Amino acid sequence: MSWKSRSRSALPRAGGVPPARRRSALLATDLQDLSFRRRAAPAVLAMLVISLADFLSGKDRYLVPLMVVVPSIAGLTLRPLELLLVCAAGLVPLVWLSYYDQVTDLSDGRFLFGALVSYVALTLFSAWVAGLRMRRAAAFAAVSSVAEAAQRALLRQPGPTVGPLRLAVRYVSAADAARIGGDLYSALETPCGVRVLVGDVRGKGLGAVQTAAVVLGAFREAAYDERALAAVAARIEASVERHAPDGEFTTALFAEFGEPDLVELLHFGHVPPIQVSREGTVTVLEADDPWVPLGLGSLAVGEPTAMRVPFGADDVLVLCTDGVVEARHHRTGDFYPLAERIGPLVRGAARSPAELESAVGRVYADLLVHTGGELGDDALLLLISRTEPDASRAHLVGRPG
Repeated sequence: MSWKSRSRSALPRAGGVPPARRRSALLATDLQDLSFRRRAAPAVLAMLVISLADFLSGKDRYLVPLMVVVPSIAGLTLRPLELLLVCAAGLVPLVWLSYYDQVTDLSDGRFLFGALVSYVALTLFSAWVAGLRMRRAAAFAAVSSVAEAAQRALLRQPGPTVGPLRLAVRYVSAADAARIGGDLYSALETPCGVRVLVGDVRGKGLGAVQTAAVVLGAFREAAYDERALAAVAARIEASVERHAPDGEFTTALFAEFGEPDLVELLHFGHVPPIQVSREGTVTVLEADDPWVPLGLGSLAVGEPTAMRVPFGADDVLVLCTDGVVEARHHRTGDFYPLAERIGPLVRGAARSPAELESAVGRVYADLLVHTGGELGDDALLLLISRTEPDASRAHLVGRPG
């Protein structure tokens, strides 16, 4: 289990977000991705229920004034013009039932007049509220889209090949209001080999993104400058202590692919990686003595210790964040058993880039089946394999001794 518990100029302008992306965010935010029929259904259903109740209760009961709830319900889901259309249709049963209940004569006409005035007034007010709702939804969608675009720009997703490694990634934001979180990853080809970082910042929102920016920025500098992986981590630890918001910490896993058929791993309270062989044999690479997360180094005594494990051309290394292993089953609430499910899903994926990409897609699809289609936290899946063995050895020619 992991350690994670559950200015303006720095962000791209809204105009930099593709119009299709902004429109998609708006539709999902304001329910406009649903058809008119489905969005109008609550108001129409209320209209039918009130009409039926009035009709069945007989002429000695006058329930038509309850029709004033229809504009209020319609204002929650419909656009202003759609609302006016639906509420105009509601005038028909309102007037007809008033005649049916015989409240249109001179002595009871005031009831019909009051019902009509109330209905029309609430219809106009609800149309104004619907317009206000849509404007605010558009503003939220724009901010959400920009924040998500900023986070993806911060991640700078690497290509499918980095040096002698193949990568396949699935990065998914949780379906919550924040839409942004602290999952991060990077893969860099350096003089010491390819260095990979996967991390998970405690919390969500702009504070988590700020910490992720600090961690990634420090990694992109230190990965080229420092000869030892532990020294890279120490540089990042110092940056987090100086620049990250108080109380923020980041679980992290560092991997260095510098020598043929070996990988060096450094654990900082993160989800342990999983190695899958060509035959589908699964090995969870637990650290004997994992270090504390980045940002909490002042609480520990000693130095983090790296572990070196064999990693050949037929193996696949699976890295993830706790949004994967802590994803709950949609009925039982059990955690996703990644180590038990990963073998058959990833077996033989090191043969080609297409196989590796298909494998990460299968794992993600299996995760969604487990959760019932929704994730409660950000989730990152990263599959790594080597290219041909000769390419791995050729990459190390000229590596500093």
